[in-house]
Amino acid sequence: MTQLERREIIRTEGLWKRYGKLTAVADMNLRVYSNEVFSFLGPNGSGKSTTVGMMLGLVRPTKGRALVYGHDMATHPWPVLKQVGAVIESPAFYPYLSGYDNLRAISIALGDIPHARLAQMLELVGLRERGGDAYKTYSLGMKQRLGIASTLLRDPDLIILDEPTNGLDPAGTREVRELIPRLAREGHSVFLCSHLLHEVQAVSDRVAIVKTGRVVAEGTVDELLGRGQFLRLRAEDNDALARALGAVDWVSRVERLDGWVRASAPVARAAELNQALAGQGVFVSELSPWEIELESVFLDLTESEAGR
Repeated sequence: MTQLERREIIRTEGLWKRYGKLTAVADMNLRVYSNEVFSFLGPNGSGKSTTVGMMLGLVRPTKGRALVYGHDMATHPWPVLKQVGAVIESPAFYPYLSGYDNLRAISIALGDIPHARLAQMLELVGLRERGGDAYKTYSLGMKQRLGIASTLLRDPDLIILDEPTNGLDPAGTREVRELIPRLAREGHSVFLCSHLLHEVQAVSDRVAIVKTGRVVAEGTVDELLGRGQFLRLRAEDNDALARALGAVDWVSRVERLDGWVRASAPVARAAELNQALAGQGVFVSELSPWEIELESVFLDLTESEAGR
């Protein structure tokens, strides 16, 4: 799907939230599109949950607007609420009812849910075989997945998940991680608010990183990681290697890192670069793409976060 074909789901325009002298969100400008997983990353206390609150109409902005499907959520949220499902913190259910009966109780309250949809949602979140068991017997991951199923009963176009893996063990985290891209494939747009970098890297289409209430980086995961743009090299004489790399006019930056030389150069031109170095009498012993983890990018951008 090209960007021209994508439908804009969320738009924040100069969004601010102040609590007295404390600025929780500052000049937030985001765009989220249909059928993508958009991850919103930041340290604890960086304004993520406040931003989500403004997107849901639960927190009134000090300045700016949060638009969902073109509606200002501070002044006119009602037309779009049925299109939005949200899991914020840990969902609450009746402990002695089964997963299925908990969903049935919610469907009765909502009033317009087809009976067959309950089983469909349990199937979608991988709880079909445990749907008849009491909620109190569920693992944390199962409880979180049931919470997601409850938000899907009305088949919302947009799903907002605020720290959906908080408190989960590795197995529960994996269960939720595997569910998120499945939701996008099913036609939902997912706004994922998290601080778990390795999980986000695995499921996201685009990412925004926030620090002290401001977006400091935004793009696809590949763009943020610079994939395909860096090479790491090693030679018997790394000093000579660095000098030779500096003499290649299409290598834009050369750095010495942990016994390696990192060059800003297209991975697709690795063979050409190797030939250019050999022409200068420098022969590399190792040459490969430089793989960067999202965690490294995140820490570089937020390491001075004071926290609050």
